[in-house]
Amino acid sequence: MNTRRNLLVGMGATALGLLAWRADTLEAEAARRDRTGTSYFPNLRLYTHEGKAVRFYDDLIRGKVVAINMMYTSCTGICPTTTANLRLVQKLLGARAGRDVFMYSISLQPEVDTPQILKAYVEQHHVGPGWWFLTGAPADIEQLRFSLGFYSPDPLVDGNKANHSGMLRIGNDAYQRWTMAPALADPEQILATINHVDSAVVHTG
Repeated sequence: MNTRRNLLVGMGATALGLLAWRADTLEAEAARRDRTGTSYFPNLRLYTHEGKAVRFYDDLIRGKVVAINMMYTSCTGICPTTTANLRLVQKLLGARAGRDVFMYSISLQPEVDTPQILKAYVEQHHVGPGWWFLTGAPADIEQLRFSLGFYSPDPLVDGNKANHSGMLRIGNDAYQRWTMAPALADPEQILATINHVDSAVVHTG
C-alpha cells in the first residue's frame, strides 16, 4: 500500500507535522509503566458498536498500533467531518486496517450512545472493518478521556462537549511511542504519522 513515493512524502510530512501539531512523543516505557509493569492506560470495560464487551488495554491497546479519537453521534459540529476524514485514512490503510493498525472512536456521550446507536452511525458513515466505535460507563469514559489527553485545563472549556479537542491519539503500545495529530489533518499526513510509530513500516531515503 505504501509506495516509495508515499513514504518519502509521509516522512517529510511527519517531520514537519510533529512540530506543527505539537505532536510530542511521550515518555519511554520505563516512565510509562510502574515497577509492576502496569499499563499507563486503564483497563476499563467498554462495548463495541457490535455489542461486544472488551477491555480497553488488554483487548484494544496491548501490543497494537492504534489511532483513537473521541466523538458522539448527535454532534453536528466537527464529528461528522472528522469521521469522513478518518474514513479516508482507513481507505489509505487498506488491508492494514484491523490487521496492523486499529482505529477506535470513543463516545463522549455514553449515556446516549448505546452500541445500537453507534452501529447505526457506523452504517450511516460506511465505516469498514478494523474501526470500532466504543461506549461504556460515563465515569469510565471520563477516566479514559483524561488518560488519553483529550481534555482542556480550563474547566469551563472542558465541560462543554462541543469544545472537544478534535485530536487523534496515535501510538504503538509495543514500543511505547505515542503522539497526536489533528483529526482533520490531510489524510496522507495522518497516515504518515501512523507510519512514523509503526515499526513494521520500512522507511527508506
